[in-house]
Amino acid sequence: MTTLPEKTAKKLGLLIDLDICVGCQACATSCKEWNTGGYSAPLSDIDPYGRDPNGAWLNRIHSYEISSNGSSRTVHFPRSCLHCETPACVTVCPTGASYKREEDGIVLVDPDKCIGCKLCSWACAYGAREYDYAEGVMKKCTLCVDRIYNPHLKQEDRIPACVRACPTGARHFGDFADPESIVSRISAEREGYALLPEMGFKPVNRYLPPRPRRDATTEADGGLKLADLPAKGDGSALDRLFAWADKMLTR
Repeated sequence: MTTLPEKTAKKLGLLIDLDICVGCQACATSCKEWNTGGYSAPLSDIDPYGRDPNGAWLNRIHSYEISSNGSSRTVHFPRSCLHCETPACVTVCPTGASYKREEDGIVLVDPDKCIGCKLCSWACAYGAREYDYAEGVMKKCTLCVDRIYNPHLKQEDRIPACVRACPTGARHFGDFADPESIVSRISAEREGYALLPEMGFKPVNRYLPPRPRRDATTEADGGLKLADLPAKGDGSALDRLFAWADKMLTR
């Protein structure tokens, strides 16, 4: 079985803001695009438009409807490898293909050593491992290790593809071992949390919880009350303008 480093110099990972993630899939598609020819062999799709499509995706987004105090909202939940401090996927690997880097804490797979036994996927509590049927090996998020250390890229591009592509700024990348890093400071301010901490795998990635939504029909959380809205049809110039715009748009 593969052993873990006693300590890593860094804890590189992702901070994901569930409050502003819109579920646009930009992170998933950019990840797929970058990894079609990047580190650890390309991510191939099999019969993508056929009756039985198959392919490895290292980043997936799930959407959930949640209800609270009579109101509901949709929360989009991106899921990928969490680069745990004590990952079970590494310690169960019989060949040493799965390993954790001592210099930055990134968990990777060596495709030349992987025999496709899938033990790592069974051990992962977060469902972050993907079996590539075309290659016959396991694949996973690499934190774009071939981007973040690439001297041929501009400094602003030396971040994971998913972070670079996010249009709302819901994803951040940095070193959680540094309390002064952006990810550490934002996580502390917004009470970022780890997934399933009771499992003991110590995931590095953190999620920022959704903020409470204000209900425009109640006074909860200082929300706007209907009584505060201006009366309709007061004859003002602004009212006539809105009436004209409404008429034009409803033709």
